[in-house]
Amino acid sequence: MVETRRTAARHLWTQLPFFIWLILLWMLLWGQFTPLSLITGTIVAIVTTRVFRLPPVELSGRINLWYGLIFMVSFIGAVISGSLQVAWQVWNWNRQPGSAIIAVPLRTDDDLIMTHVGVTASLIPGSLVAQTDRQNRVLYLHIIGVRNAADVERQRRCVLRWEDRIVRAVGSREQFGALKAREAESRNARNGVPA
Repeated sequence: MVETRRTAARHLWTQLPFFIWLILLWMLLWGQFTPLSLITGTIVAIVTTRVFRLPPVELSGRINLWYGLIFMVSFIGAVISGSLQVAWQVWNWNRQPGSAIIAVPLRTDDDLIMTHVGVTASLIPGSLVAQTDRQNRVLYLHIIGVRNAADVERQRRCVLRWEDRIVRAVGSREQFGALKAREAESRNARNGVPA
């Protein structure tokens, strides 16, 4: 009986960040940080996690507040910048904004990270996840403001940077280590150091 309570308490503690994330996501989707959106977000999070009996989400158990703050500031800046770019594209009658559906193969093999990247990309104006390939870890995004192959590559790098920011903030130690190894390999390749 005592062991069951400990297991339940440990499960609740590990799921608490996910529960809070659901509430924040609800508030972001409605664009309101009010007591009413907090209450309705809490109700939605309870319904989502208890009534539908989704499989438990295994969190990494690692949260880096500094990288989380960097992610949030970068995200807010990207939302503002994306809003201004979309508004400019609407009002600029001389040029029609190009659009494309691009494939972005993610480097982290984790459902939760893939979900975070997809939600982040969709919340930034000018991009929307059109399809996901969970098995191959590929996000297909519809992007506006794309005119050539260089724009496609720039957008792909942008999504991969969001993946890196999310791994830094909430990824597991193994994912963070793999990210650091990729960065070191990329730095060595730029500097001409053999692998």
